[in-house]
Amino acid sequence: MALPSSYRPRPGEIPTNPGVYRFRDEHKRVIYVGKAKNLRSRLNSYFANPDSLMPRTRAMVHTAASVEWTVVGSELEAIQLEYTWIKEYAPRFNIMFRDDKSYPYLAVTMSEKFPRVQVMRGDKRKGTKYFGPFYPAKAIRETVDTLLRVFPVRTCSVGVFNRAQRTGRPCLLGYIDKCSAPCVGRISPEDHKALAGEFCAFMGGEADRFIRALDKKMAAAVAELDYEAAARYRDDIAALKRVFERNAVVLSEDTDADIFALAEDELEAAVQVFHVRGGRIRGQRGWVVEKVEDATRADLAEHLLQQVYGDGEDPDRIPPQVLVPVEPDNREELEQWLRGLRGRKVELRVPKRGDKAALLDTVRQNAEQALALHKSRRAGDITTRSAALQELQEALDLPVALLRIECYDISHVQGTNVVASMVVVEDGLPKKADYRRFSITGEAARDDTSAMYDVISRRFRHYLADKTAQPAGGTEPGAGPGTAGPAAPAATAQAADTAGNAEPAVPAEPLADTTTEAPRTKFAYPPNLVVVDGGPPQVAAASRALADLGITDVFVVGLAKRLEEVWLPDDDFPVILPRASHGLYLLQRIRDEAHRFAISYHRQKRGKSMTESILDGVPGLGPAKRKALLKHFGSARKLKAASVEELLLVPGVGPALAASIKRHLAPNAAAEPQAPVLNMATGEIVDS
Repeated sequence: MALPSSYRPRPGEIPTNPGVYRFRDEHKRVIYVGKAKNLRSRLNSYFANPDSLMPRTRAMVHTAASVEWTVVGSELEAIQLEYTWIKEYAPRFNIMFRDDKSYPYLAVTMSEKFPRVQVMRGDKRKGTKYFGPFYPAKAIRETVDTLLRVFPVRTCSVGVFNRAQRTGRPCLLGYIDKCSAPCVGRISPEDHKALAGEFCAFMGGEADRFIRALDKKMAAAVAELDYEAAARYRDDIAALKRVFERNAVVLSEDTDADIFALAEDELEAAVQVFHVRGGRIRGQRGWVVEKVEDATRADLAEHLLQQVYGDGEDPDRIPPQVLVPVEPDNREELEQWLRGLRGRKVELRVPKRGDKAALLDTVRQNAEQALALHKSRRAGDITTRSAALQELQEALDLPVALLRIECYDISHVQGTNVVASMVVVEDGLPKKADYRRFSITGEAARDDTSAMYDVISRRFRHYLADKTAQPAGGTEPGAGPGTAGPAAPAATAQAADTAGNAEPAVPAEPLADTTTEAPRTKFAYPPNLVVVDGGPPQVAAASRALADLGITDVFVVGLAKRLEEVWLPDDDFPVILPRASHGLYLLQRIRDEAHRFAISYHRQKRGKSMTESILDGVPGLGPAKRKALLKHFGSARKLKAASVEELLLVPGVGPALAASIKRHLAPNAAAEPQAPVLNMATGEIVDS
């Protein structure tokens, strides 16, 4: 596992031109490809503070062993080169939206003597008419099966057709009147081609003409008392209307567009696209992808368009309008790139009002539902959760069921404002009421392993203290195996929490009357498994902390960010779980939640310390008034911009102190008029 500082380019080496860069691992494999308007600015963001990056981006920079770049002449060239390299190297840390299937089309081979209707994928062929794209393919086959009642065009393969010609017997579709059987001469080649032309005309949007023609035939049959023929026409009309209604008009009939929408959280993103052709929704498809890079919504939209349209194998698949939920930063270059692929103009825009905006909102709702369904299937389903916990227990060879898992993460910026988080999962679900966060100072803050040892020691000292304080008899409500007795008295629990400087994630509830029921202690419930964010050093530190406290029934593992390896204490080799493993997914979610919780506390603490520091040195300003000022204004910026009159609104701040604070915060600003002061001896109003 390489440190980013070991391969960081020297200052001034990276050019400021637009370009494309590649991160490679120790085996020279490309693991990430990106582009930038300014290569120096973009690459420096990876190395300035790797610990503040998203978990997967942080894993990428620690997995990489080198970085290289190529300068290009324009942002358009950067888009083209980035896509080429992503397609060539398939980097594991790039967001990949595309699946392994091309779009399905409904095709009619009009260049053949006996045209054939079929569902086709891949490259388009000359002399074949295409309709679509449609998705899923099952919907096209259902449509074709319905239309063959009215337009019995050949659908069989060449082998089946030739065999029918040799034997003089049609296939099953010929016997059930879903094929006009040109193979045995029931229809002439000319008439069959005309029938295929009518099929194409219907799919091209002329459905009303055929339905009106059948209505007239049905009326004529009824007038002639030919009720059997009228019933057939009636059923044909119903079949055409079913197909017609299945592709309802949503936009004007001259509209061809692809409409994309996104739904995302910190870890994953869901994408949905509606394909509108001739004003009708012809198909829909979607993806759920892992966010393996630190990308904004505009970045996600750009990557999506690159990967959906980038192969250039089917230019007609790119519509004249592409509607997206957010405008990419380089919209003009993307339009130019798409225009080069299609050979005609492509408009890329965000609809703001009207039917297109309403349809985009519908697509967005589909994306949100897809993401929620994906998460519920992986995390909310009790069967999946149970399978994940069972899989982890077996893979780690643990003798106990994983009823409670705790995960710890350390967060800091170059050793300052060191904090840690503890998140809790019970039965595979987060228990946020038990989340804790720790502030780390002194010798424990010198490195990650010392901080991890300190946090684990403090957490389990609380556990031992709570356990010792519990009187014999009874158990704490909700406590797990090995937890004895009711909770400690309120004073004991509060003292333990304060001494360890651990802060609950939510406000504590009022304690119950200790004369009737003992309050719950904060740390009495031990976990079955401790997960630390890191590799062997962090695992060793956590294990040593537990051993020093004499705790032997809590197991420790570490999840390393490099290749998502699971490390056990004193093992030379990690446990490698399959990438699609539910157990690994559960560990990743816990680790990423711990990282998120630690980062949020670190930012809060860093912001608070920065705000407090601006008040250092103000004469007469003690801790209580400093706290009142921060609470009143909420941020350093608002405090610095406040006038003397606004400072006087803070409880405990008088005219002299307000003037002193103002002079300290804005020493170069002109002195503001100070609030008048009443002379109590004379009753006159004088300057302060």
